Amino acid sequence: MKDKKLHLIGNAHLDPVWLWQWQEGFQEIKATFRSALDRMNEYDDFIFTSSSAATYEWVENNDPKMFEEIRRRVAEGRWVIVGGWWIQPDCNIPSGESFVRQGLYGQRYFKEKFGVTAKVGYNVDSFGHFGMMPQILKKSGMDYYVMMRPMPNEKGLPGRLFHWESDDGSRVLTFRILFEYCTWPKELDKHVRRCATELKEPFDELMCFYGVGNHGGGPTKENIESLKRMAQDPEFPSMTFSSPNRFFAEIEKRGLPIPVVHDDLQHHASGCYAAHSGVKHWNRKAENMIVAAEKFSALAEWVTGQPYPRAEYTQAWKNILFNQFHDILAGTSIEPAYEDARNQYGEAMSIADRNMNYALQSISWSIKIDQEDGMKPIVVFNPHSWNAKVNVELEYGGLKEADQLVDEEGRTVPYQKVQSLATAGGRHRVSFVAELPPMGYRTYRMTSNPSVKKSDAQPIKANDYSFENDRFRVEFDPKTGFVKSLYDKTHATEVFRSDAAKPVVIEDKSDTWSHNVFHFNNVVGTFQARSVKLVEHGPVKSVIRVVSEYGSSKLVQDFAMYRELDYIDVKVTVDWREHFKMLKLVFPVNFVFTRQSYEIPYGYIEREHNGEEEPGLKWIDYSGVTREGGFVYGLSLANDAKYSYSIHNKEMAITVVRSPIYAHHDPLVPDPDGHYSFIDQGIQTFHYRMIPHLGNWEQGGTVQRAAELNTRPVTIIETYHDGPLPQKDSFLSVDKDNVIVSAVKKAEDNDDLILRVYETTKTATEATIELPKWNRTIRVKFGPCEIKTFRVPKDASLPVVENNMLEW
Repeated sequence: MKDKKLHLIGNAHLDPVWLWQWQEGFQEIKATFRSALDRMNEYDDFIFTSSSAATYEWVENNDPKMFEEIRRRVAEGRWVIVGGWWIQPDCNIPSGESFVRQGLYGQRYFKEKFGVTAKVGYNVDSFGHFGMMPQILKKSGMDYYVMMRPMPNEKGLPGRLFHWESDDGSRVLTFRILFEYCTWPKELDKHVRRCATELKEPFDELMCFYGVGNHGGGPTKENIESLKRMAQDPEFPSMTFSSPNRFFAEIEKRGLPIPVVHDDLQHHASGCYAAHSGVKHWNRKAENMIVAAEKFSALAEWVTGQPYPRAEYTQAWKNILFNQFHDILAGTSIEPAYEDARNQYGEAMSIADRNMNYALQSISWSIKIDQEDGMKPIVVFNPHSWNAKVNVELEYGGLKEADQLVDEEGRTVPYQKVQSLATAGGRHRVSFVAELPPMGYRTYRMTSNPSVKKSDAQPIKANDYSFENDRFRVEFDPKTGFVKSLYDKTHATEVFRSDAAKPVVIEDKSDTWSHNVFHFNNVVGTFQARSVKLVEHGPVKSVIRVVSEYGSSKLVQDFAMYRELDYIDVKVTVDWREHFKMLKLVFPVNFVFTRQSYEIPYGYIEREHNGEEEPGLKWIDYSGVTREGGFVYGLSLANDAKYSYSIHNKEMAITVVRSPIYAHHDPLVPDPDGHYSFIDQGIQTFHYRMIPHLGNWEQGGTVQRAAELNTRPVTIIETYHDGPLPQKDSFLSVDKDNVIVSAVKKAEDNDDLILRVYETTKTATEATIELPKWNRTIRVKFGPCEIKTFRVPKDASLPVVENNMLEW
C-alpha cells in the first residue's frame, strides 16, 4: 500500500450560518481558528487549510492578536489559504457579477492582509456548480478547484480528478472529495480505509479530508495521533500532512491522462432553488440595484464630479456576498437567520438606492432645461448598454386632464393614467413607453401647453377575456382563468398547445433541500379562477386580472399587453397558505425538434427536457420548429425573483413557491403532532415576462428583455435650469447585440473605470465599445461566452488595457 499516497487535508468546515445564526458562527470561527493554531504549536508537521475571507475579517476585527498569529503561520506555509472568495456561496443562484466580486473582494483581502492569493477554488459543501465557473476561477487567479457535491450517486464523473472546462475553453483541475469533508473527533482508521479504496492506477495519489466540521472544530489531537499511527502501519497507504496546493502541484508534475468534463455539476438538493422566496428575491433585487448604482456613480464622477462612494459599495457587496452563503441563499437555514439576511440585504439596497440617487440627480441637475409655463420635466435613465424601448411608470403629482407628454424634440408621446400607489393628495401614476439611448438618459416633459398636438394613439382591442395588438392575440378561459391561446398574428403561430400560465399545485413532502428528489410531479390540484376582468385599458397597455384560489391560498395574475411592445408582462401576487406543497406556473409549448436553454451566471446551458428540477437565473427558453409553418420559433420566460424551473417534454414551468419546514433534514421525520414553522407562508409579489420570438432566443433579444425586466429605468422629476448636458445623451454603447456591458465601476486602486463585458450566445464576435464623452473606442474580439474586464484610465493619454477579474 505504501506505493499509493493520501494527502491528509486538515480542515474545519464551518457554516457561519445554518442551524444557528451568524453570531454563533462568529464565535465558533474564533474557537476553531484557536484550535488550529494550538495544534500547530503541538505538532510541527500539522498543516491547516481554510477558506472564506469574511471569516478572517471577523477575527481581524475582534481578536487582532490571534489574527497576527494566523499571519505568521500563513507566512511559514503551514496555514494554507484556499477558496479566494468572500464566502463559500451557493454556486448556482448568484449572478455572474456576484461570483466575480466573490473573487475581487476575497483575493484582494488575502493579498492585502497575508501577502498571498488563493490558487485553489474551494466550495466543498455547495449544492451544485454552474458551468461557467472555470472561466471565473481562472480569471480570479485560481487554476484548481475542490468540490464534493454532487456526489457519485447524483452525477457520474470520469474520476475523482478531472479538468473542468467552461464554454470559453477555460479549464481548472478539479477534485471531488472522497466521501466527506469532515470527520468525527476520534480515531480515523475507518475513514482512511475507505478513502484508500479510491486509490487506483494511475491515480494512486488523492486527497483525504479530515477534521471536525459543519459547526467547526477542526482536527483534534486524537485525529492527528491516529493518522501518525497509521502512517507507520504497512496496511495503510503512504500518508502525509498536506494541502490542496501541494496535492495539485504534485499531480501536475506527473503528466497523468486526466479526463475533461464540459458540463455543469448537478444535481444535489433540487428543492433548495425554490426554498424561501424572500431571500431569493432580496438577493436578486440587491444584485440588480448595486450594479446599476455603481454604473451611474462611476459615470457621474467623470461627468459631474459627484464623488464615488467606493467604501460604501464595498460594504454593500460584502453584505450581499456573505448572504450568498450556500445555507443562507439556498433557503436551508433556521428561520431567525432570515431576519439577519433581510437586514443585511436591506443595508446593501439602502446604500445602492441612496448613492444611485446622488449620481442620477447630479446628472439630471446638470441638464439644460429651458423654462416653460405649465411644464414639468421627467428624466428617464437607462442602465443598460443598448437602446431600450421599455414601459416606464412613475408616481406624479398635479396631473391635469389636458396635459400631454412630449420628448426632448417636442414630439407627443402617448401615456395613460394607471392606479396610483396613493389614495389621497391628488397623486397620479402614469405609464408610457420610452425609447432610451444606451447607458444614458432622455428628458420628457409633461406640459399643459395648448399648442402641443394631442396624441392620437388608440388602445388595443381588449375585453375581459382577450386582448390583441398588432403582433399578438391572447385569450383567457373565463372559467379557469388559464391562457388558452397566445397567437402570433404576424407569423400565424399558436405558441401554446393547451392551457398556459396554469397554476399547478404539487404534493411535496420532501425536506428543505429535497434530498434525493429530482422530479416534482405529483399534481394534487390547480388554482381555479374567481374572476377574470379587464382592469386597465388605454393607449399604452391593457391589463387583464385573473384572481384564483386553491384551498386557503389566493393568486392574482395581472397580464399586461402593450400597444408597442412584443411581449406580455405579468405581475403575480401570491398569498400562500399551504404546507408540504409546491406551486408551479406551467406553460405547454407548441413546437417540435426542440432545444431547452437556461441562463446561468455569465452564460447559458442547454439541458434535456426530462422534468428534473433545474437551477436557472433570469430566464429560460424553449425553442423549436412550428407545427404549421415549419420555421424556427420559441418562447422565453423571464422573471425578477425565481431560480427554479422544470421542462418536461413540451411543458415549461416556473417553480413559484415550496412550503417545507424550516431546516428540516431527511431522514428525520417530523412529529405528526408537532408544531413547526413552514417556509413562505403569506404574501409575495414578483413579475414574469412571456417573450415569444421568431428564430431562437439568441435572435429574439431574450437576454436584453430579461435584463430590462430585472433592472428597470429610473426616473427623476426635475425642474428647469441651465446646465452643460443635453436633454438626451449616452455615455457608453456596444455595437453588437450579443455583447453586453454588465458592470461599470470605479477601479479599486485609483480613479480609472472598470468595465465588465461578456459575450452571451456562444459566438465568436468582434465588437466596438464606445464611450463618446471621453473619445474612447475599444475594439475587441470575444471568444464564445468570453468575459473580459477592461480598465479605462482617467488620463486620456493612457491606453485602455484588459485586466483580470481582480483588476490586475
